[in-house]
Amino acid sequence: MSVPRGRRSSTFTRLLRHGFTDPSAAERLLDADALSAVRSDPLLLDALGATADPDLALLGLVRLAEAQERVSGETGRRELLDTLITAKPLRDRLLGVLGASEALADHLARHPGDWQALVTYEPRDLHPGVEEFERGLAEADDPVSLRVAYRRCLLSIAARDVCGTTDIAQTAAELADLATATLRAALTLARVAAPGDAAQCRLAVIAMGKCGGHELNYVSDVDVIFVGEAAEGADEGKALQAATRLASHMMRICSETTVEGTIWPVDANLRPEGRNGPLVRTLASHLAYYERWAKTWEFQALLKARAVAGDPELGAAYVAAVSPLVWQAAERDNFVPDVQKMRRRVIENIPAGEVERELKLGPGGLRDVEFAVQLLQLVHGRSDASLRSGTTLDALAALADGGYVGRVDAVQLDDAYRFLRTLEHRIQLYKLRRTHLVPEDDADLRRIGRSMGMRTEPITELNRAWKRHTSSVRRLHEKLFYRPLLDAVAQLAPGETRLSTEAARERLVALGYADPSAALRHLEALASGVSRKAAIQRTLLPVLLGWFADSADPDAGLLNFRKVSDALGKTPWYLRLLRDEGAAAENLARVLSAGRLAPDLLMRAPEAVALLGDPHGLDQRGHAQLEQEVLAAVGRADGAEQAVGAARGVRRRELFRTTAADIIASYGTEDQPVVADQGALVDRVGSAVSDLTAATLAGTLRAVVRAGWGDTLPTRFAVIAMGRFGGHELGYGSDADVLFVHEPRDGVDDQEAAQAANKVVAEMRRLLALPTADPPLLIDADLRPEGKSGPLVRTLKSYEAYYRRWSLVWEAQALLRAEPVAGDPELGRAFLDLVDPLRYPAEGLGDDAVREIRRLKARMESERLPRGADPTLHTKLGRGGLSDVEWTVQLMQLQHGWAEPGLRTTRTREALAAACAAGLVPGEEAEVLDEAWVLATRVRNAVMLVRGRAGDTFPSDGRELGAVGRYLGYDPGHVGDMLDDYRRITRRARAVVEERFYGA
Repeated sequence: MSVPRGRRSSTFTRLLRHGFTDPSAAERLLDADALSAVRSDPLLLDALGATADPDLALLGLVRLAEAQERVSGETGRRELLDTLITAKPLRDRLLGVLGASEALADHLARHPGDWQALVTYEPRDLHPGVEEFERGLAEADDPVSLRVAYRRCLLSIAARDVCGTTDIAQTAAELADLATATLRAALTLARVAAPGDAAQCRLAVIAMGKCGGHELNYVSDVDVIFVGEAAEGADEGKALQAATRLASHMMRICSETTVEGTIWPVDANLRPEGRNGPLVRTLASHLAYYERWAKTWEFQALLKARAVAGDPELGAAYVAAVSPLVWQAAERDNFVPDVQKMRRRVIENIPAGEVERELKLGPGGLRDVEFAVQLLQLVHGRSDASLRSGTTLDALAALADGGYVGRVDAVQLDDAYRFLRTLEHRIQLYKLRRTHLVPEDDADLRRIGRSMGMRTEPITELNRAWKRHTSSVRRLHEKLFYRPLLDAVAQLAPGETRLSTEAARERLVALGYADPSAALRHLEALASGVSRKAAIQRTLLPVLLGWFADSADPDAGLLNFRKVSDALGKTPWYLRLLRDEGAAAENLARVLSAGRLAPDLLMRAPEAVALLGDPHGLDQRGHAQLEQEVLAAVGRADGAEQAVGAARGVRRRELFRTTAADIIASYGTEDQPVVADQGALVDRVGSAVSDLTAATLAGTLRAVVRAGWGDTLPTRFAVIAMGRFGGHELGYGSDADVLFVHEPRDGVDDQEAAQAANKVVAEMRRLLALPTADPPLLIDADLRPEGKSGPLVRTLKSYEAYYRRWSLVWEAQALLRAEPVAGDPELGRAFLDLVDPLRYPAEGLGDDAVREIRRLKARMESERLPRGADPTLHTKLGRGGLSDVEWTVQLMQLQHGWAEPGLRTTRTREALAAACAAGLVPGEEAEVLDEAWVLATRVRNAVMLVRGRAGDTFPSDGRELGAVGRYLGYDPGHVGDMLDDYRRITRRARAVVEERFYGA
């Protein structure tokens, strides 16, 4: 029928005003014959406008009316529409469901008589339980009819939800009760189908996860565990087989897709041994597994275990038997590393592009709340039975009542959790699909926002509220653990419920603190009192303590923080920096808890904390910049010792800059992900430490010359770096291998020049060897001609004479790393011109020289490895370690450097890449050697960072070994994997060395 233009314009406007986004389509639907009896009723338009999506609700209503007419004729359609107009509860419920759920609209279109399930009005305090849902499912006699009945029950839950008759906690509980009733109905169908199996066994179904916790989603896997026993007189083996068939059939009834779709998957992977374990076990078998093999996460999962179907006595016996095990989990030896591992695993499997839209697993998501609550339950629930609820919000309230969580924090977390769960429900309700992703489409966001009461600007309001709540959860997640600890020690509000000292100790132990009493003393010293400093510390510490707990040594992190705070506590900028610059606080926490070296450096130069708050504070500085600063500091000092002290001060600060940058890049922070390129990290450290060492030597040389001779030394003097120093590959604990060369100035007697040069060397070594708390800088000149028995410094002509007449092949090999680093640059270049023919011999090495190098390497392997050292784990001399790779690369340099310019470099990785480019070693083998060399270097750096002293093998102390593992990227509890990986990588490298170096 045609519509007058005036009426059309008026209706169009009204539809827009009522929230329709496609008024033209809505007009056509309103004009449909199916709505002829109600199209002009203003109550209908008002009710449609109150739904989440008026367009969707109107379309669903037309489909329902048409379907009702097909099934029941005109009478049935008229009954629906008359009831819709006259009964406001039905109108609100039916249209509310149709406007929020396309999937339930589809169900009503297929089963139009099911709208009758929404007719009965229920007061706000009347909510169905398992028995009511069982009655609603009672007539289902096959999987198809069970699905229809399930959706009919779901209709009433969704109606109460979208109309606000129930809150999120009640809705989730109703969904769990419906799931319980459905599991019982499915088990009944399975028993009817196999009465012989049913007679042989007792079978109990234990709900886990959100179903067990009475907080289920609209669409979620229903996690279960099956417990079976033989019926009286039955054989146990056959009974378990029968129980397994029943359990499998029950799972299929719920999970399989039929013409009516599916209900939800039944997931039994939380059972002992997961999908590899038997589907059904006896109670004794379950207990044997949990007592011997179970991991912490399995006890955490059992916290929500609830018997829901099957044999009630067996189910109750199972819950009673496992419950004590749950509350003993925090006493297990591996509890702390397991917890740390679980915390890191939260978002590792989320695709990178979905992290920010993930409601469940993303930062500030539902899992953060649930994990925090469950962890506190495991820690304190063993001594406080009031905390043992499987429902998140109930447990959170109990934790607040007991003083285990701050009341304000608990209220904020409760509010955030309710919002996020409501958002999750609204997303899933639309198509009844299992998802935790916030949609990106504006139409979806608009519908969800309106369904949650946001009507002015639903998309903007929804995004703003969502971000606010996730930010709140992220902020509270760590604060939840640690704020009550501070309240317990600060004692600023007498009379408030707070953690007991014993409960505080329990929590600290569970979070990784080995000495909780000392930790509490540190917290008291930092946070007690009413001073502004203490107030800021109480703001900072909840987050800092969480970062410390994420390290291998939380106790050291907290102790070091107290030391730094004591040293800088009266400095106005220190706490302000940590409070106002988020990156500074996290950077500091990572640095202070990663080992001894960086904190020791910081204690000697506390003001270097400022580097951690500067966006470019940890950027690497070049050699020229470093040398300029060191020389300027030396120039301002009085006397050589003060000058070298000034140079050491620059070195101390710059070493801290380098260690801090290395630690943060290796551990990662909230703002900076872990640097994946391990080779780049090694190159950065090697270059930074080598440049700093060169600048320190240049400053020391300047100080010695100025103190003894003024501006000009009687002889030109140069320092030549050797070994890793020359290769720009120094580690934190490496000695500086050097050669000294001098050349008398015009008119200066050779003897006078030699005396001056020797005095310079002696004074440099003395000054650098003066006792200091800084990491030592040892000069090693043993690579000079004649070794320890030869003169420390020679003229250029003396070097030339020696190398021409006496040089051995190992000396030519050592000279591959020679590079001038301090003193007269022209003299340094002249030295290189002198040794180039020796280290890059024309036509390469003869067979005798190659054999000699191999003999020397083999002798070194047999004689120099420390007694008792594991050759598979020694980074320098062990199998596939630094020496293996470097000697292999250096042999190629000696053989082919004369013909391949790329090989004429002092750097190992550069030379290896050049050898690969020149076809001297296959790419795959070059990668194997490079990986092993980088890993061995990283391990040496890690040992120095962790222990504060150099070492060539992994630490034996468990905590130190764990810290090395963290630096290398291994999760707590995985040091075995680290050692296995090291052995595997270096074993592969050794195979390449056997072929390429030894010619095997």
